Amino acid sequence: MEPTYRFTILSPKEKILDEDVVSIVAPGAAGYFGVLANHAPLLSTMEEGNLKVTMPGGEEKWFKIEGGIFRVAHNSAVLLTESVQAISAPA
Repeated sequence: MEPTYRFTILSPKEKILDEDVVSIVAPGAAGYFGVLANHAPLLSTMEEGNLKVTMPGGEEKWFKIEGGIFRVAHNSAVLLTESVQAISAPA
């Protein structure tokens, strides 16, 4: 089984996601970056773009975000964003 870590997406209105994930590809201010289990601590501002989350078993979840703050520490990640919506995989 692939190593996982906890990922939480929070908006001012609600908790969008709070699950164990395998990987994330996110639109950071300096470009897209990936996060796997046991990633080094990271703090990044986010840009508008598509966020890809790979779940255990290979399922992919996609979200459109409008920016925010992304933090990785202690084998967990948190995205704080003003606006997020689930989308189908982009073409």
